[in-house]
Amino acid sequence: QVQLVESGGGSVQSGGSLRLSCAASGYTYSNHWKGWFRQAPGKEREGVAAIHNNGTTTYADSVKGRFTISQDNAKNTLYLQMNNLKPEDTAMYYCAAQTMSTNPAIRALSNMRYNYWGQGTQVTVSS
Repeated sequence: QVQLVESGGGSVQSGGSLRLSCAASGYTYSNHWKGWFRQAPGKEREGVAAIHNNGTTTYADSVKGRFTISQDNAKNTLYLQMNNLKPEDTAMYYCAAQTMSTNPAIRALSNMRYNYWGQGTQVTVSS
């Protein structure tokens, strides 16, 4: 059974940093995408960053230059380094994994690409 478990969330002040981790079990990161999404209260879930097994990355415009996604395939772990955090980054952050082929036209930051999700880790940034 596939499980994705996020950790590393917390409360920081504006300008601070956090590093999120997502450990996968029951599944070996394959030749597909992994991503980080977030959802703030009253808002839709949005894609933040995604990485393909070949190392290709993509980011939402709102986090470019501040967030970095990376992966350690040997540890089956996905990371999101978040620097210069802003109050608008406050949200529940989820990791997601694509474990089967899908329509290649679906963007890497689209919910529709992913078939497994973690339970989320809360990030709160105060001004």
